[in-house]
Amino acid sequence: MSASAHWKDRPEGGSPLAYRVIAFIAQRGGRGVARLALYPIVAYYLLMRGPERRASRAWLARALERAPSLFEVARHIHTFAATILDRVYMLSRGMDGFAVDVRGLDSLDPYLERGQGVLLFGSHLGSFEALRVLARRRPQLQVKVVLDRGHNAALMRMLDALDPQIAANVIDAGQDGPSIVLQIKHAVDHGAIVAMLVDRAGPGEPVQAARFFGAPARFPTSPWLVAAALKLPVVLAFGLYRGGARYELAFESFEPALHIERRERPARLAALVQRYAERLQHYARSAPYNWFNFYDFWHADDASHVPPDAALPDAGPAAGRDVAARRAG
Repeated sequence: MSASAHWKDRPEGGSPLAYRVIAFIAQRGGRGVARLALYPIVAYYLLMRGPERRASRAWLARALERAPSLFEVARHIHTFAATILDRVYMLSRGMDGFAVDVRGLDSLDPYLERGQGVLLFGSHLGSFEALRVLARRRPQLQVKVVLDRGHNAALMRMLDALDPQIAANVIDAGQDGPSIVLQIKHAVDHGAIVAMLVDRAGPGEPVQAARFFGAPARFPTSPWLVAAALKLPVVLAFGLYRGGARYELAFESFEPALHIERRERPARLAALVQRYAERLQHYARSAPYNWFNFYDFWHADDASHVPPDAALPDAGPAAGRDVAARRAG
């Protein structure tokens, strides 16, 4: 499989049995013992998963601005494996045992104080699971997560077994577009935070090019179109693994209430995506081994560039359904 093949077509990195073994070791042997199991996993990826190994090397060359060593590629893969392992503990035991430095959480306060729903935009940089710290700092919050339960299904089954509440808090991105947007709208109408990852475009999904680490990269436009159609505030979130049991969780207010006038659509959408790419680059530079897009991010060949002025309907519930229908393709 080529390095530019679509990320959704990649086979899962682990079998259901492997995930069950990892969960068993993690729960019975403790985190220290379980982390020893990461080394054979890293060796497996270095030896057997050529596309991911090459993607790691290409990414680190951009982020470090030099050719990476094999040790640095191994460190990159180890960082990814460590955050997957930590999800077991975060889901089964909460955040006890982790040191989480939280910054910018007050950027959510203006919306939460008046009971307004918020879109929380994350990425495949670091651990989005670290957002569970919100439940401890703001126990009254309701957080919904938009994700495709069909992708990495074996991992999802393991996580569901660890915390059955996951299913109740997931908006399945694998369902039809109108259903996705209607569920988002229902959640934010009840004051929920809806979190989604906005750095990867699905097959045939409209994209907008933005300069990212010195070259044009294509980002999905659907999240921004949904936010604009529903006139929702957007806050960025980055959960960065800093080694050991340390995480950094950073929040940034991005748009207080996203709205795009029809005549401004192309320029406005391009500016939004470029601003987002710059913030993503800022955090990726500070934590390059947290980059978990193990494919050629700059030359993904299956997303479609759709003119922004053709992609965003008038605002309102019906508009949201149209936007999601376009995303479902």
